[in-house]
Amino acid sequence: MLRWRETDVRIEPLTDPDQIDDVLAIEEASFTNPWSRDMYLAELENRGVSYCFLAHDATGHVVGFCSFWRVLDELHINNLAVKPESRRTGVATALLRHVLREGGSMGAQRATLEVRRSNDPARLLYERFGFSVAGVRRAYYTKPVEDALVLWREGLADG
Repeated sequence: MLRWRETDVRIEPLTDPDQIDDVLAIEEASFTNPWSRDMYLAELENRGVSYCFLAHDATGHVVGFCSFWRVLDELHINNLAVKPESRRTGVATALLRHVLREGGSMGAQRATLEVRRSNDPARLLYERFGFSVAGVRRAYYTKPVEDALVLWREGLADG
């Protein structure tokens, strides 16, 4: 398996509706209830609150994405996913680092997200970035039904 350095991953904002196909392909490979094209189009229209960043590999292909909302001084990470063949290569780390920095530069002081209780790789990633469990949303996920852990991180300006 190829292990990329974060510098090998180019991260740019999603600005072109034509790029949504790349996001949808990763969504469908990653989530049992993927967001729809219309949901992402609505996100693109909600600039100033809604953001999505794409991770490109050295050949320019989209290999991951992270979408989030900035609401006042909080960042809510909605989705972070990486193509199955590009997982465990540093793409998610690069995306999360970039998004937290972007959020901090926008004035966000803290970040939150939900993660499936059983998603150990994602939980470990978030823990490495200083997120901790603040609560549980019972039966939050479907297909299969599963609890979500609510994670928070304070101090985005700290990097």
